[in-house]
Amino acid sequence: MSAILEQIAKCVERGKINAASPYPPDMKGQDGADELTKKAIADKVPAGDILSKGLVVGMAVVGEKFRANKIFVPEVLMAAKAMGTAMAHLKPFFESGAVKRKGVFVVGTVSGDLHDIGKNLVAMIIEGAGYEVVDLGVDVSPEKFLAAVDKNPKANVGLSALLTTTMVNMEKTVKLVKSKHPGCKVIVGGAPLTQEFANKIGADAYSADPQGAVDA
Repeated sequence: MSAILEQIAKCVERGKINAASPYPPDMKGQDGADELTKKAIADKVPAGDILSKGLVVGMAVVGEKFRANKIFVPEVLMAAKAMGTAMAHLKPFFESGAVKRKGVFVVGTVSGDLHDIGKNLVAMIIEGAGYEVVDLGVDVSPEKFLAAVDKNPKANVGLSALLTTTMVNMEKTVKLVKSKHPGCKVIVGGAPLTQEFANKIGADAYSADPQGAVDA
């Protein structure tokens, strides 16, 4: 059982989607995350193990490599696609309750800001760590974040901003969410941010990279 889980993890790490995919070149013609996940399910490997000991392990390596600048955005996108292909086979197990997520992560780019690359990368890595991700998109108002937490009271929240002019909307969002859900953990990130700023606005954590958000 451990061998196929290791193979699944490696496919996610390398971005090997399926046998037909030519990427990566050194794995051309080999089964990918798609075929291996289906095989694991057919072989009665618990869906929870496929998630936690296969997919999550592979994406954790991706997150660490991205943090260390050993891989870049295209490689992360391929890894996320491989993971997504495998996750599609596990969806019935999530819906039936046979497999439990670690929690819910609500993420979005704050009001006035339309940048989404960083936010998308964080969402991919967080999902790969075993969380259900509620992606609200870009230009998200404080009220929309609050509504999402109202629907998912135990969720963690991730706020992204790339513009110094929209950072002020992070503070508004943190205050509004925590006014109703004081126990909600809010993580902030984005190029212009610092730990000092995060402390100032009352955020619970700051991360300069996606893996840091997982760690937090």
